[in-house]
Amino acid sequence: MDWLPTLSEGSGPVYRRIVDALSNDIASGRLRRGQQLPTHRALAQALRIDLTTVTRAYGEARRRGLLDARVGQGTFVSETTTRATVDIPHPVKIDLSMNVPPQPIEANLDTRIAQGFASIQKEAGFSAFLNYQRPGGGEEDRDTAANWLRVRIPKAQTDRLAIYPGSQAAIFNVLLSLTSPGDVVLTEALTYPGIKAAAGKLGVRLVGVPMDEQGILPDALGSACRQHKPKAVYLVPTMHNPTTVTLSPSRRKAIAEIIRKAGAILIEDDAYGSLDPSVSPIANLIPERTYLAVSLSKCIAPALRLSFLLAPDVAADQILRNNLQATTQMAPPLMVALVMHWLRSGVADQIVTAIRNEAIGRQQLAAKLLKGQSFAAYPKGHHLWLSLPRHWNRGDFVAHVLREGLTVVASEAFAVDQVAAPHAVRVSLGAARNRTELSTALHLLAAALKSSTAAMQVV
Repeated sequence: MDWLPTLSEGSGPVYRRIVDALSNDIASGRLRRGQQLPTHRALAQALRIDLTTVTRAYGEARRRGLLDARVGQGTFVSETTTRATVDIPHPVKIDLSMNVPPQPIEANLDTRIAQGFASIQKEAGFSAFLNYQRPGGGEEDRDTAANWLRVRIPKAQTDRLAIYPGSQAAIFNVLLSLTSPGDVVLTEALTYPGIKAAAGKLGVRLVGVPMDEQGILPDALGSACRQHKPKAVYLVPTMHNPTTVTLSPSRRKAIAEIIRKAGAILIEDDAYGSLDPSVSPIANLIPERTYLAVSLSKCIAPALRLSFLLAPDVAADQILRNNLQATTQMAPPLMVALVMHWLRSGVADQIVTAIRNEAIGRQQLAAKLLKGQSFAAYPKGHHLWLSLPRHWNRGDFVAHVLREGLTVVASEAFAVDQVAAPHAVRVSLGAARNRTELSTALHLLAAALKSSTAAMQVV
C-alpha cells in the first residue's frame, strides 16, 4: 500500500475523515499529483472498514476535485481541483480566452478556504464581517497587506494603502480621481481591455504608445508626453497583457525618468508581479508619482475580488477612499478576512508558489508542443502571445479554432486608439482545467497553424 490515511479522532463520518486525510496529505506533499491510490477493496481491508465507506469517500474526493478515476486503470490523485465549467457556450470544449491562474492540486484551495473560514469563525465569528466596513479597509488589515507587499515594495506604507474589490475597481477609481471627460491617458499600443472599458465609461481618451519586442518605447513615450500632456500613463510592465513582455531594469529606469521629467502620473497595473518576486515594480523608482495596483486575481484566484492599491501620498489615498465609498463601498469583508488570515499564516505564499510552479510547467508544455511556431512567453506567466502565419488572418483563425471547440482572443481586443492590431492571438494557458486538456488544446492550435484551409479565406 503506497498510501494509508491517518484518520483523525472525532465524531464525523469515517468517509469524511478519509477525505480530510487525503486532502491534508496532498497539501503536505505526502501524496503527489498523478499518484495511484489503493483500490476501494484494498483500502477497506487495510482500515478494517466497510467497502461502501471507502467508495463513498472516493466519490466525495472526486466531487471535490481531489481524485480522478480512470476506467480500467484505477484511482489517481488529481492534477487540479478545477472542475468542468457548466455555463460556457455549447460549441466550446476548451476555453483559453480568460486569463486566469490554474488551480493545481498542490494549491489545495478548497481545503485551505474551509480551514481559513473555520479559523475565522473560531477567532471572531462570521457576524463581525457582515456589516459595513471602512472603505479601503481597517488599519490592521492594511498593515497586514503592507507587510506582505514590502518583500517586493520596500516603501509600502499602511497610510497610503487601500484594499479594493479587485484591480478593475481600483483602476476605475484612480481614473475617476485623476481625469475629466476628454482628458488623455497614455498606455501601451496593446493593452489590458479593462482599462479600455474604464476609460470609455469615463469619457477618457486612451492614446497608444508604440512598442517593440522589449515593451513600450521610452523615446515614443517621451514624445507622447510632450504632445498630449496626459493626466496619467497606464502600464502593465510585468508579464504584459497581452504580449507577455517584462520590461528590463534599464527600460524601467528610463520610463520612470521620463514620467518624472514630464510631471506625469503612473498607474502601474501589477496583476502578475507576485508570480515573479524578483522583478521590481516601477513604483519603487517613483513612488511619489505612482498608483500601484497589486492584484491577487492572477496569483491566487479572481473570485476573491481583492486588490491592494498604493497611492502616491496620504491625501491621494483619502480621495480614493471617498471614490470607493461612492462606487463600490468596500471589498467583501469575509474575503478580506480570509486573505488576511492567509497572509499572516504564510498560506498565501504557499498558494502562490504552487500556482507559479504550475505556470512554469504549463509554459514548458507549450514550448514543447508549439515548437517551431512564433510566439512570445514569460516562463512564470499564464499566457502566451501567438503570432499567426501569413496565410492566416486573426479573424479567420479564431473562427477556425472555435469550430474545433477552442476559444482564444484575437489581438484587436487589446488595440488602443485605432492602432493596427498585429496578426496574433492571446492563448491563456492557465484557463485549461489540467495539463491533459491543455495538451489537447495546444495540439489543436499547432495543427490549425499548419493548416492550409485558410488560403481560400484570406481577403
